[in-house]
Amino acid sequence: MSKLSRPLQSLQAGHWFKLICGASYQYLPAVQQLAQVYALAGADCVDVAADPAVVAAAKAGLDRVGLPPRDRPWLMVSLNDGEDPHFRKAQFDPATCPPDCARPCAQICPAAAIAPLPQVNQGVMADRCYGCGRCWPVCPYDRIASHSTFVDPAQLLPQLFALGIDALEIHTQVHHRQAFFDLWQRLKPWVARLKLLAISCPSAPGAVAYLWDLYEAIAPLPCALVWQADGRPMSGDIGPGTTHATLDFAQALLEHGPPGYVQVAGGTNAYTVPKLRQLGLLRPPSADPVPLQGSAWVAGAAYGSYARRWVAPLLEEMAIGPIGSIEAPDSPRSASAPDNWEKSWDNKTDVLQKLAMPAPDATAVAPEAPLPHPDPNDPLQQALDRAKELVLPLKDPHYLTPEPIP
Repeated sequence: MSKLSRPLQSLQAGHWFKLICGASYQYLPAVQQLAQVYALAGADCVDVAADPAVVAAAKAGLDRVGLPPRDRPWLMVSLNDGEDPHFRKAQFDPATCPPDCARPCAQICPAAAIAPLPQVNQGVMADRCYGCGRCWPVCPYDRIASHSTFVDPAQLLPQLFALGIDALEIHTQVHHRQAFFDLWQRLKPWVARLKLLAISCPSAPGAVAYLWDLYEAIAPLPCALVWQADGRPMSGDIGPGTTHATLDFAQALLEHGPPGYVQVAGGTNAYTVPKLRQLGLLRPPSADPVPLQGSAWVAGAAYGSYARRWVAPLLEEMAIGPIGSIEAPDSPRSASAPDNWEKSWDNKTDVLQKLAMPAPDATAVAPEAPLPHPDPNDPLQQALDRAKELVLPLKDPHYLTPEPIP
């Protein structure tokens, strides 16, 4: 048996799955539940906002799973070196909304962050907004603005590492060279504690050469390095075509980019894995493991808005409130988390068997009494089954790709 952690094995084998909760998403009940559901489904990494409360919520979700440290998904936080669409929130003053406004912003919001009725004295619910930007162009009165957010690494990293983060992701862009180097100087004292460093960059003229510049400045690293080919950010739930941008950029990085693992993101959805296989960008089962210095195949995929919406209706049934439906519910719901998470233990062993991994020692998280068989009508069980439909096509080449979200 390999002594490598399961996330690192997944990188080397080319079936790394990362859940992106959102660099600006701070709705704690949803973060906790998303982390747990996707960890049970086989995710290798959970990427969250660099906010101690958000990290604690994700960690609580992972703790509920009870996997041993070797099999536990890595917990990642995202940082930005300047203006970036992932680090912003929409805002408006609800008092300025005309009473007869149809609020198309609420109808189009994928995070249910805007109340649907103009008479509700509430603008954007900041904790639920992840900055997709879809509401701005549809406002008939041009009242919605963008507010960018920035993280001070010196202030937050001590708290985040104390909470147990494993990885960092830096979001950068071609014209951010000096800003990246300034941020890197502040991060260097912490790099030795990382299991993985990811650098996310959107495709642009000169992007590959820019990433080579970054690599030459940061190498060598004591941890794994992932280049995130950020195609069309926060758009995977819009339609099938959103996945093409990240596939094109990933191909360019595989052919001409610096050493490291290449991971697709930004526009990923149910069409991504079939397209990766069609293009020959996923490692065939018979091939050798992907070497750290790069290969002809991507190491995996990250899913954000699509992964959240994929299970959103089921998580909403678990009484945490709307987390990602296109249409908001008629009435608010409690934000309290349910107490039935532990019912997933039987299914956790099933998931591990599907991924050809040894089941953890049950004594490590043994319940005090026998647990009931999973209820197929339980929203948690249904959310887990739904999450596996998105994870397993990447993990198992014989697993059928699910029908996409209509």
